[in-house]
Amino acid sequence: MEVIYSTDHADHFPQGEIYEGQLIRPFECPERWDHIVAALGVAGFDHRSGPDVLDFAAVHAVHDANYVQFLQNFWANWLAAGHTGEAIPTMFPVRGLCHDKIPADIDGQLGFYALAAETSITAGTWSAVEASASLAQTAQRRVSAGASNAFALCRPPGHHASADQFGGYCFLNNAAIATQGFLNDGAQRVAVLDVDFHHGNGTQTIFYQRPEVLFVSLHGDPAEAFPYFLGYAEETGQGPGEGTNLNLPLPSGTGFAQWAAALEVGCEAIANHRPDALVVSLGVDTFKDDPISFFKLDTPDYLRIGQRIAALNLPTVYVMEGGYAVEEIGTNTVNVLLGHLNS
Repeated sequence: MEVIYSTDHADHFPQGEIYEGQLIRPFECPERWDHIVAALGVAGFDHRSGPDVLDFAAVHAVHDANYVQFLQNFWANWLAAGHTGEAIPTMFPVRGLCHDKIPADIDGQLGFYALAAETSITAGTWSAVEASASLAQTAQRRVSAGASNAFALCRPPGHHASADQFGGYCFLNNAAIATQGFLNDGAQRVAVLDVDFHHGNGTQTIFYQRPEVLFVSLHGDPAEAFPYFLGYAEETGQGPGEGTNLNLPLPSGTGFAQWAAALEVGCEAIANHRPDALVVSLGVDTFKDDPISFFKLDTPDYLRIGQRIAALNLPTVYVMEGGYAVEEIGTNTVNVLLGHLNS
């Protein structure tokens, strides 16, 4: 399995996150990447390469052009407005406020394009975001060209990013860009399997009306877990996409037996969709000791996850999403890949 990675991820290194009423060091930090790279080396994944230059055709097919431009130019505009610190949104177009007017002021723009206040933008954010998206696109192109599978070690993650909003540590939706890339390269149908603890609200909204893409997500019940306002079982798609969205929310304390049963439901739906390719949003924050999640999966369980995904027998791109117990994130991530390869 080819591993695509870039050290440019380290350009994005926020120092503050709002969590439980305090400003703390973010859970989404560069050490996550370091632990995964170390575990890949121990497991013998020696064939690693950097990404190709990002082709924005797939990006603009899933993201609003004004939003992408906002991300590209934000830091220069932030500094030009006289700001010096990290940018954290503080005002949002919530219920009762206007949703269709983009403010001229950079603080207003920050809130307009944000879905949550825990995610800050720094001087190096765009560099890391662009590199992360290019990793997913490069992995997809390797598989479109004939590789059986590939792993994009994306940081920042992407599945919470919608067509025109960032949040949940995500800016561009790497999994959606890979999915669109498969379609651009001739795939008729693609499936996205999101196994991150948190619902991939951005991926869902991007493909919610598109019948060629099946989105399947196993996640913490949004009544109890971020992103709270999307991810319920009754969300099944809309218009031509009706029936191509499958949410499998699970309660606090879910162990592997219950989680694996939901995975089986999801895999059966994927097989019935008959996709030409599969994109896996690989989050390992389902781990029992993850600091911001409430599932109880253990390290050996991740081998079995990879084995079940491999049994779908599809060209597969793994795109890294969440996982915040940094001492275990490497082993758990690599176990999924080993399970896939050794099935």
